Amino acid sequence: MGYGWAVWLTGLPASGKSTIARGVAERLAEMGIQVQVLESDELRRVLTPKPTYSEEERDWFYHVMAWIGWLLVKNGVNVIFDATANRRAYRERAKRMIGPERFMEIYVRCPLEICMQRDRKGIYRLALEGKAKTVPGLQAPYEEPLEPDLVVNTDRLRPDECVELVLKAILKRFYGRETSSITSR
Repeated sequence: MGYGWAVWLTGLPASGKSTIARGVAERLAEMGIQVQVLESDELRRVLTPKPTYSEEERDWFYHVMAWIGWLLVKNGVNVIFDATANRRAYRERAKRMIGPERFMEIYVRCPLEICMQRDRKGIYRLALEGKAKTVPGLQAPYEEPLEPDLVVNTDRLRPDECVELVLKAILKRFYGRETSSITSR
């Protein structure tokens, strides 16, 4: 069994990472390409059921998340990380572990104000009410990628357009294909 690949979707909370991850996974499945989405909120429920979101916990959590991704990739499983990973160091660690030839970083860019309007989980509201203390973009820094493989601006593009851009980047990078037979549906 050969190696898989990994794509890390990073961006502020409520920037559109989960919507894009689900859409890309669905499109890849239609093409017969299986992928495991590692979604940070789901993993937190198992790894840190009572998260503190401290710097130490975040460092540990993203290290474990990267290790799980590496383990999957080395066993032939394709991975999409759906996680803010607010520090560049977290994403760089994953890239080093997995290997730059099998790793892509995609920046899901969206202005903070729009993320706050979209916030279905209510984390920005909790931060503004003083009930959350370490929300990236507000009380905790969010370090934008310096050289992402792709940037998708979710404030300017529809979700399906973002999915299409990410899908094309994956197909080109990991399969040497410019497009797929179903990308024009």
